[in-house]
Amino acid sequence: MKLINKISLRRRDTLLIGLMLLAIAALTISCEADETQEVTTLTNLTFEDNFDTAGAPNSAVWNYDIGNGTADTGPGWGNNELQYYTNRPENIRVEDGVLKIIATQESFEGSGYTSARINTKGLFTQKYGRFEARIQLPWGQGVWPAFWLLGENIDTVSWPFCGEIDVMENRGQEPTVVTGSVHGPGYSGGNAISKEYDLVNDRLDTGFHIFGIEWGPDYINYYIDDVLYNQITPEDVTGDWVFNQPFYIIMNVAVGGSFAGPPSQQTVFPQTMLVDYVRVYQ
Repeated sequence: MKLINKISLRRRDTLLIGLMLLAIAALTISCEADETQEVTTLTNLTFEDNFDTAGAPNSAVWNYDIGNGTADTGPGWGNNELQYYTNRPENIRVEDGVLKIIATQESFEGSGYTSARINTKGLFTQKYGRFEARIQLPWGQGVWPAFWLLGENIDTVSWPFCGEIDVMENRGQEPTVVTGSVHGPGYSGGNAISKEYDLVNDRLDTGFHIFGIEWGPDYINYYIDDVLYNQITPEDVTGDWVFNQPFYIIMNVAVGGSFAGPPSQQTVFPQTMLVDYVRVYQ
C-alpha cells in the first residue's frame, strides 16, 4: 500500500512538473510572438535638450524656420497653413524649465497668426534609434502641434522622396487623440500611412505625455508614454521605403492647414505647446 502511494505521488509530481513546463513554454512563445509590444529601453544617449537655460532655444542645436512658406514648399508651407513663423520671444522661448512655442492671433507680415518652428537640420541628424519628447499640447479647433523628422537629403531629392516621420501630430479640436505617420514617394500628404491613438480617459493638453518612436532598418514603432500603438514596416507602405538614412528633428505649432482645418470663433489664443525635453538614443 505504501509503495502504491509513493508511485502515485511520483506520478502526480511528474504531471505537475510537466504542466509547469508547458505553461512556461506557452508564455515564452507568447512573448516571442508579441515581442514588438514591449517598450525597448535604449541607454546610449546621443542628443538631449532639457531646456534648462532661459531665453532663446540653444542655437548650437536648433535653427528657426521663418515666414509663411517658401517657393519649395508653397504658401502655407504646402499645407494651407495660416501662421507666419518667427524667432521672436513672443512666439518661442525657454522659460520655467520648458520650451514654449506660442501660437498667437495677430496681424503680422500679411498673416493673421504667428507661431514658431525649429529644427536640427545641419546640426543633429541620426539614422535609427529612439526619438522622444515630453510635451504638453495646446488645444482648440485649427491648432496643429507636431513633433516630426525629415530626411537630411531633402535639398537633394525634395519632399516626399526624402521621407517624413511624424512622431506626433494632433488636431487641437481632438485633445485626446494623437496621430503617428510616415510620408514617402507614393504615400504622402492625404495618403500618408497613419494610425491614431485615443487616450479616452485623459487629455493631451492638461498634462505632459512622452511621444516617441523606435526606428530600425525595417520598422518604425510609435509610442505614447509606455503604450506602443502602431508599427509601420516596408510591407505597409505603398511605395519605396526611404527610412534608411539620417533624419533631423522638427517641432512646431501650426494654425489652420489641411490637417486641422481653420480655427473657429471659439478657438482661444494664444495657445502654447510646452516641451519638457527632447532626447535621442541609439
